[in-house]
Amino acid sequence: MTEHYDALETRDPESREADLFARLPGALRKAMEAPGYAERLKGVDPASLTSRAALARLPVLRKSELPALHKAAPPFGGFVAAAPGSFSRLFTSPGPIFEPEGREADPWRGARALHAIGFRPGDVVLNTFSYHLTPGGFIFDASARALGCAVIPAGPGNIDAQFELIEAYRPVGYSGTPDFLKILLDAAAGAGRDVSSIKRAMVSGAAFPKTLQQEIKSRGIDAYQAFGTADLGLIAFETPAREGMTVNEDLILEIVKPGTGDPVAEGDVGEIVVTSLDSHHPWIRLAIGDLTAALPGKSPCGRTNMRINGWMGRADQTTKVKGMFVRPEQVAEIGRRHPELGRLRLVVGRSGEIDVMTLLAECALPGTVLRDQLAATLRAVTKLSGCVELVAHGSLPNDGKVIVDQR
Repeated sequence: MTEHYDALETRDPESREADLFARLPGALRKAMEAPGYAERLKGVDPASLTSRAALARLPVLRKSELPALHKAAPPFGGFVAAAPGSFSRLFTSPGPIFEPEGREADPWRGARALHAIGFRPGDVVLNTFSYHLTPGGFIFDASARALGCAVIPAGPGNIDAQFELIEAYRPVGYSGTPDFLKILLDAAAGAGRDVSSIKRAMVSGAAFPKTLQQEIKSRGIDAYQAFGTADLGLIAFETPAREGMTVNEDLILEIVKPGTGDPVAEGDVGEIVVTSLDSHHPWIRLAIGDLTAALPGKSPCGRTNMRINGWMGRADQTTKVKGMFVRPEQVAEIGRRHPELGRLRLVVGRSGEIDVMTLLAECALPGTVLRDQLAATLRAVTKLSGCVELVAHGSLPNDGKVIVDQR
């Protein structure tokens, strides 16, 4: 657990922070060459962006906005200054959202994630992520090749052909979903095929519950999880310490209250917002819609970057009540109007055949006046009436959920 990809992984956290924010103004200037960012960040002086507090004052760009933006101004919604022809590959994800791949050696920043779990130059890797139109297969392909591995571009499916490749090339590594790894192992056992060369796996793209982790381990394979998106590549990854996921280098990761751009208190669950320092295609405060929480302290593996608790659900908890959308940012607005409150949670249910909602609010001094004020604010913000229940501070779960639909 002491072998690291480079010196960046073990540097002093304060040095990393200083380096990231020294580079941020340049990334911001590059981003503002694109008309979408120029409009969104109008009046912002890039030279002033030298701290997390300053960064947190910028608006977030929600991934959920991208399909409409890309449709209005194809292909990249006006948020990429470079022309499509300056990239090496061009992809699409459901939405549609259009994603370019850079021309650098490790455009998705995945080599260090593979190195962390034991992949090494000269290893043969079976890559079963899809190579068709979406970037998943190419993310792990490019990352493994940047590390010096040879890649079998298998993709998912065609299991019999994969057995032939495995028995011929004897890959020691696997990349793909955990579900397909189990399918592959089960099919090999049933057909009497030898896939025993595979000893390490980087899995992503699907849930990897403890039961499946234990089963894969019992088959002689050490499997680790990676967390990423088609926009940003590898954001965080497990290490041999198996204590959360370590955030990748060259990224600034924030955790904010769902529906806002405001950082959560230390240890609280919130939405992941990422700023990348890619000089060709920077992202500035991209809210990806996933929930997590930061872990305290340093990793036993020696890596000193921020650690997160992995994927903890979706931040977009928008729902409909009596035909009207109720959104997390509306709950956040109620909190802004009543700063004396702690956590808030809007519970939506049914009473007979009617939608009902109840706002649970943490407070130190409950009372009828406050309850009535909150009911009025709830109605003003959502245009819907609801009940209010005042609860003790610390009684609502720290899970990032501000709207719970129980219907």
